Amino acid sequence: MPDSMSFQISGQHSHTHKHLPTIILDPTRLQIYSYILQVGFLTPVANLIGVVRGPKYNGSFLHDKIKSLTHDVTIADTVTNIIVPTFDVKYLQPIIFSTYEAKNEPLKNAHLSDICISTSAAPTYFPAHFFKTSGPSSESREFHLIDGGVAANNPTMVAMSMISKEVLRQNLDFKLGKPADYKHYLVISIGTGTAKMAEKYTAPACAKWGVLRWLYDGGFTPLIDIFTHASADMVDIHASVLFQSLCCEKSYLRIQDDSLVGHTSSVDIATKENMEALIGIGKDLLKKPVARVNIDTGVYETVDGEGTNEEALARFAKKLSDERRLRKNNHNSY
Repeated sequence: MPDSMSFQISGQHSHTHKHLPTIILDPTRLQIYSYILQVGFLTPVANLIGVVRGPKYNGSFLHDKIKSLTHDVTIADTVTNIIVPTFDVKYLQPIIFSTYEAKNEPLKNAHLSDICISTSAAPTYFPAHFFKTSGPSSESREFHLIDGGVAANNPTMVAMSMISKEVLRQNLDFKLGKPADYKHYLVISIGTGTAKMAEKYTAPACAKWGVLRWLYDGGFTPLIDIFTHASADMVDIHASVLFQSLCCEKSYLRIQDDSLVGHTSSVDIATKENMEALIGIGKDLLKKPVARVNIDTGVYETVDGEGTNEEALARFAKKLSDERRLRKNNHNSY
């Protein structure tokens, strides 16, 4: 499951700043997560055996719940234009699904259920997902997919690249011009949180590890931890430096909590208490000052003069509302 939810919002429809998102704990949706907890006490040895033998969860409940929520809706039918990264293990290639692309390429117009199951298929936690799509001329395409976080744990640059692709296609939803003219972009990247910097691994310890220890050590998965953190951090650094170099750093807003501890930093501890704790952390995050990553230390540092995350979101919403109103007036004038 990707580290962050990235929104590419170059003039797309949006609510005004009076309608910032409200986070609601939905008991029905909570079933998806609480199922993950139905495992008993396991010793470290049993955990290791489980990791070697197969994924931690078979995913059947999660898959059924996703299908019951999405029905037969395909990605081309979504109300909002979305972009979802996955990774094809057969061809060792990232596969990016998007609403725009699905409308032009029938073989990429997969059911939302298949896409959601695929992008949630985190290695060691859930099994890979296989499905086929069909085109209008009886052609078909196979997909052998796992979690998109393998390729894009922070999908910010994926979103930006897909928008550039639509500009090249002269999509009327976007201003015509150079596809890499990022001065016209507004990007919100919302992270799913990372553990507080705890110096988890050291070079002297890692130097003694064989294959198994790199895969599993003391309840942790070092190799996966390292790859996922490196992938997400590199994207954040790249995006941050890119917007700073164009003198429009305020157009890139990264909201991330890098101080999670205990159960709140886990991947699959989804008790009601932990879910409520995460919601509380999210609400508190809105009140915290805008921060940007220090490219030398990887630590988020407060940016003077830009207010709180909530205030920054309100500014973005106002810009989008004004843009939508302008486009509507221009359309009516024709």
